[in-house]
Formats: sequence, C-alpha cells, structure tokens
Amino acid sequence: MNAYAHQPSPLYLGIDTGGTYTDAVLWSESTGIVAKAKSLTTRHDLAEGIAGAVDAVLAEAAVRPSAIKLVSMSTTLATNALVEGQGGRVALIMVGFDEADLARSGLSKALGSDPVILCQGGHDVHGDPRPLVLDALVAALPSLGDTVSGVAVASYFAVRNPEHEIAVRDVIRARTGLPVTCSHELSSKLGGPRRALTTLLNARLISMIDRLVNATEGFLAQRGIVAPLMVVRGDGALITAEFARARPIETILSGPAASLVGARYMTGIDDAVVSDIGGTTTDIAVLDGGRLRLDPEGATVGGMRTMVEAVAMRTFGLGGDSEVSLHERSLTSTIVLGPRRLVPLALAAVKHDDAIYKGLKRQLLSPNTSRLDGRFAVRTGVPERLAAGLTVTEARLYADISTIPAALDRLLVSTSQVATLNRLVARGLVHIVGFTPSDAAHVVGRQGNWDPVAARLGAELFSRKRDAQGHRVAKEAEALSEMVLATVTRRSAEAILETVFAEDGLEGGVSIASPLVQRAVGRQGGMAQLSIALDRPVIGLGASASLHYAGLPPIIGNACRIAEHADVANALGAVVGQVRMSAEARVSQPEIGLFRLNSGLRLDDYDTEDEAMAAAEAHIRALAAGLAERAGTDQARIEISRDIRVATIEGERSFVEAIVVATATGRPRIAS
Repeated sequence: MNAYAHQPSPLYLGIDTGGTYTDAVLWSESTGIVAKAKSLTTRHDLAEGIAGAVDAVLAEAAVRPSAIKLVSMSTTLATNALVEGQGGRVALIMVGFDEADLARSGLSKALGSDPVILCQGGHDVHGDPRPLVLDALVAALPSLGDTVSGVAVASYFAVRNPEHEIAVRDVIRARTGLPVTCSHELSSKLGGPRRALTTLLNARLISMIDRLVNATEGFLAQRGIVAPLMVVRGDGALITAEFARARPIETILSGPAASLVGARYMTGIDDAVVSDIGGTTTDIAVLDGGRLRLDPEGATVGGMRTMVEAVAMRTFGLGGDSEVSLHERSLTSTIVLGPRRLVPLALAAVKHDDAIYKGLKRQLLSPNTSRLDGRFAVRTGVPERLAAGLTVTEARLYADISTIPAALDRLLVSTSQVATLNRLVARGLVHIVGFTPSDAAHVVGRQGNWDPVAARLGAELFSRKRDAQGHRVAKEAEALSEMVLATVTRRSAEAILETVFAEDGLEGGVSIASPLVQRAVGRQGGMAQLSIALDRPVIGLGASASLHYAGLPPIIGNACRIAEHADVANALGAVVGQVRMSAEARVSQPEIGLFRLNSGLRLDDYDTEDEAMAAAEAHIRALAAGLAERAGTDQARIEISRDIRVATIEGERSFVEAIVVATATGRPRIAS
C-alpha cells in the first residue's frame, strides 16, 4: 500500500551526507517521518551514497519520485574537512595588509604551505581608498593556474568599500578562470585577518561542496525528482544549493545545526544538552527555551575561529571512526581517540577483505610489533585534478597507492614518508584504514553491519602493543575493545562537561582537566566522594548514540534521552527549517554635517541623519528581500533592528554611528 496515499500535505525529502553515512528521510507536515534509511557515504562519488539512501526510503514509502516537492540536505563534510585539516590548495591575496597580519587570528597556521601574495592598497575606516598596486599578483598569476584549486581575496577595510577586492577578483578570473572568494561577500564584520581566514577556508571548501551539490542534482535528475534543492546553513537556516556553492563556508556546522533542529522537533524538550556523535566528530550544543543560540563571535571549528554566524556549538574530533592509538609516553595503557578519522578495518574489509585479511594475518605472525601495524592506505577516489600541486615526493608516494588498501609497513620505506602520507591525507587524496571504536563494537557484538573478522584481527594486533613499562595493552581482543568503548563514553562525558563549563563562563578545557573534575568523572573512590550533575538532560543523537551513551547518566548526573529517530536527526532537521537571510548597513559621520551610508557595494553621503537612516532602512529591506529570494523563499517576513550610538557633548546629542539590520525569514518554496 502507498504509505503516502492519504497524506494531504506535500512530501519532503531530507538528506544528510556525513563522513561515514548518508541518511535520508521522507517527511510531511501532517504525518511526520514517513520513511527513513541509511547508506554508506561514498567520498569518491557522493551520488552513490545518496542514491542508496534515497532509493531505500522511496521503496519503503512506496511513493513515486514526482511526489517529492522539496529536497533539503545537511552535511558534515565541510566541518569534517576543517577538523581533519583537509581541503583544496588555494592562494590567498591580501590587499593592504603586511606580514605581521599573517600571525593574527591563526591565519599563518591555517595557510600552511599554501601561497600568499601581499599587494598594496585597501581603504580606511570611512571607505576612502589607498593606491592599489597589483604587480606582485600579476607576476604570480601564470603559476597559480596549475597549482591551486581556488583563490581567496581579502582587502583592508573591504567591509567599508569592496572595490579593491572586486578589482583583484576580476583580474584573477580573466587570466586564470579559477574560482575566487572575496571577504566582503562572506562577512560585514571588522577584523581583517579573521575575515581573511574565513575567506581562505571558504575557497578551500568550494570544490568539495560543488561535488556534493553536483552529485545530488545529478541523482535527483536521474530519478525524476523535480523539486528545489536546499542546503542547511550553520545557523540552522536553509539556502538554495546555488547559494551554498558560492559560500560553502556557511555550511560548516550544517549537520550539527540540522541535528539541533531535529532534536527539538522530535523530543519537544526545550532545555537540554544535545550531543550528536557521528563517525568523525561529536557536536555538542545547548538548547535554551527551545531555541538555538548563535555564537556571536563566529563558529570555531578545528581550533579556527571564523566569522561565520552559526549555532553556538563545540565540535570534538571524537566519533565511531576515530583513530585509536596508544599514549606512548604513558606508564599505563592509555587509549587516545582521534581527532583524525580512519576507515574502520571492518568497513574496508567489506569491499577488500582479501587485502585486509592478508595484511593483518601477516603482521600477527611477526614476533615484533610495529607502529604501522594494522594500518593501510587507499586512494579516496577523488578526481585527479584535485592532486594538482603535489611535490615530487608526494607525487611518487601517491602513485604507489591505489584503490586497493596497501599495508603501511610494506608501503612506507622510510620514517620521513609518514609525514608525506599525512600530507596526502590532509589533501583529501588518501584514506588511512585502521582500528576504530566501530571495530571494537564489532568485536564485542554490539555492532554487526560490517566485517567482524577484520575487526577482531585488528583488535588482536593492537592488543599486542606495549606501554612504557613493557606491558601489553590488553590480554586479548575483547578486553581491548571494552577499553576502547569505555574510553569513548568517558571522552563523550568530558566533551559534554567541557561544553557546559564553557556555557557557565568557565574555561572549558582547563576545567575538565582539573584533578577534582577528573576524579568525579572517573568516579574514583576516596574519603571525599565527588560527583557532577547537569541541570538538564542530554539528548543523544547519532546512529551509535545508544551504544556509546548508555553509560553516561551516572557520570553526568542526569538522564540521557535517545529519541526514536535519533539516527536521522540531521536529515529530519534539514526539512523542518526556514530560510533566513540578513542584510546590514552602517551609517557614520566622518565629518560634522556629513552622514555616510555604507552597505556592501553602496557608499552614499547625506546631509542629515534622518535622510541617511531612511535610505539605509530602505536599502537593506530590499537587499534582505533579494537575498531571501535567492536563498529560496518567495514569501519572506522582514524585521528591522537599529543600534544607534550617540554621545552627549556639553548637554547636546551627537550622532556617532548606527547599525541597521534587516532579517528576512520564510519557508522554502516548493515545486508546484
């Protein structure tokens, strides 16, 4: 029987593309979730994973593809890329900045080996220009075309006047055809180096999000699904796929934001700590009064503070596929998890059982252990053009790696090649296969969807490792696996508490490292019995939440609620959200009697404050409405807020500046 035959409301398709799984749900306003399904994310061809999940929900619901009126997707791909240090190689063009600015806001660290070009120019605080000199850029352009996948442009005070960024963008596009991101397109906030960092990260993510949107659009066309495609932004709002292509940085924390929307919808709980454990990351945020709180300072991902307005959320490199390693300097067998994601041995063996079995069994027969035991390298399968700009040593090692996993102890012939391999992983060209918590769950029978034999072989191999005292990590595979799973629960509790401490105004990382807090979390005995209790429950999300969070309540001192559809909260959140876009204008008084309106490309002067304020409001109202239409809604509601700053001098009011913001919200348009 057609499960949707009697539903009067439109049918929506929600998709979440995570690091390990792609989820899909069919949802209607009258029924809720009609069907749900999961499929493995296929990074080499994202359409495969999307097709697996979507075809499964269509079959379960027994509906025609043409019944779908809206498609909306969330993704953790951008978040995972930044946490793992991945992304395309890009060039950063900084206009009006100097070398000292590279040391600010973590910009130099984020750049790594990517090229940076400094040019003279930029503007002052009022938007007046300095001379623009592009000689250094023009000289570098011939070599950039073949060595980078995109370009980021940041100019001094571009938020006051973006003309120099636009000039640089036009030169680059005309001579190279490379995609270019300008900082004024992403943020209207001051703080040049952090704006440059945000622009750099955006440029790195363009090819990744472009592949995701292309894969999704291609699949939808093949299945005859003719409906608008939306993407969840980091603040939980929806934007069109075309908007996301140009501003992929706004999709960082897309998956976590969607999960918060989904958690609130499923549970109806207004006050909670929401913890979403995936394959690569655990994302934690706080619900207050049923609302998502946005981070006023901008989203922090992978230790980098961006200018992206997103849910106030902390992201930890902890998940079911986290790298399991041993703290080599510890006198005891201390398990370390993440932050890097590995392909689980059990998963790799589903497709490459012969290569995985042979490598693990050979290493088990050796009387000596190696740091490289249980590790394999395999190509991710991304297009060859994304391998542009490799060094000679990187290219040589990359050529030795194929689509069949190769054991690292045979692949690497020198210690220096480990660093080379890590760079290939950071570029998103190579995956490392190894032992993970997902493998541990297979060993003890709490997960069974992949290959348990490979998982056990990996656990046996890992259990032979020795601590600083020469003792084995564990006696056998089961004991090791229980250690790993207990460590996941312990680290999950610490991540939740670190988030809560930070919400309470404390230094989260410092607080969680306190011996007293560690004693309470570890429930260690003593004359002073210590415990911690949250003032609200935890909502656990993710396919493995019921496994890893079962032991949380006694550690956190409150309940842990696992919702019925916790495994697809992200995909659900993707279809119940709204489009929301904002536009901002600034009115300043550079000199007495002159009121300057500044908003993006507009820079106009007026004789009176009232004229400037009226023009600002009219301008951003139209701007917000246009942005909302581009972002995917036809019936936006617009609200205006004003922040007028004045000073009182000798008893008289003196205008300083005003910030006027227009916010447009509405449900996304659907297919007719």
